[in-house]
Amino acid sequence: MQAWQVHENGEPREVMRLAEVEPPTPGDGQVLLRVRAANINFPDALLCRGQYQVRPPLPFTPGVEICAETEDGRRVIANPALPHGGFAEYALADARALLPAPDSLDDAEAAALHIGYQTGWFGLHRRARLEAGETLLVHAAAGGVGSAAVQLGKAAGATVIGVVGGAEKAAVARELGCDVVVDRRAEDVVAAVKEATGGRGADVIYDPVGGAAYAQSAKLVAFEGRIVVVGFASGTIPSPALNHALVKNYAILGLHWGLYNTKNPALVLHCHERLTELAAQGAIKPLVSERVPLDGAADAVQRVADGVTTGRVAVVLGKGAAA
Repeated sequence: MQAWQVHENGEPREVMRLAEVEPPTPGDGQVLLRVRAANINFPDALLCRGQYQVRPPLPFTPGVEICAETEDGRRVIANPALPHGGFAEYALADARALLPAPDSLDDAEAAALHIGYQTGWFGLHRRARLEAGETLLVHAAAGGVGSAAVQLGKAAGATVIGVVGGAEKAAVARELGCDVVVDRRAEDVVAAVKEATGGRGADVIYDPVGGAAYAQSAKLVAFEGRIVVVGFASGTIPSPALNHALVKNYAILGLHWGLYNTKNPALVLHCHERLTELAAQGAIKPLVSERVPLDGAADAVQRVADGVTTGRVAVVLGKGAAA
């Protein structure tokens, strides 16, 4: 089979190599899956760089989120068991963790439903307890993680403010349903959000960026607001001033979605059932901006790493792949 492999750490475009290898052999509790589509996530780039919290042995195949087919023909969503990731014709996964792919979504959309939307659902509902009528601010609102949070926020009845970088991404954020869009390259984010909220700020702030975005969040969080720390795509991990959280009376909430797979897997299934319902209703639909063939995976991972893509980029095997 064909599979992308990383033999040394570095930038995705430089270290990912497409090779002909033997299909992986399932271990105890694992199943072999035929990959139909693999969604590209920022952690795929971190894996290539050796900067992710999980460091599979070299060589490994990246790709942490797939829509695939079981040997008995079921269409499923899975997180592949590294080092046999999803940028390949076949991958391995934990048999107990397979989730049914929603009929309302195609393969690329289904592959993109899992990590970003589960993270958004847990962040907004489990951690921040977002309520209808509240104001949600989403950093990097046109990206893969941010776009999921925007749709989930709208589905929950929140007023959504999207912060983006550039006019193209601003247009995408508006199409996603943001009530207010702030282009950080053309506007003062703090001033624009304060104006949009009458000086009150946002009840919930969803931050997958860190760095300067977190500094803005601390200035924009409302009384009894909640900042959900999802990741650090900027490459800079902020050091919050806890005295500031005290005097402004807000909460800083960390979210590591992967922990729920071991700490409370039943809740992951409940979330997937809810996401499937929302997808069937048309309330959420992964924004797949590009579908690339398997041989285009390395370049696509690099572009996601460089922050020049919008929505989700999916590697599609067989029919449906188009650059």
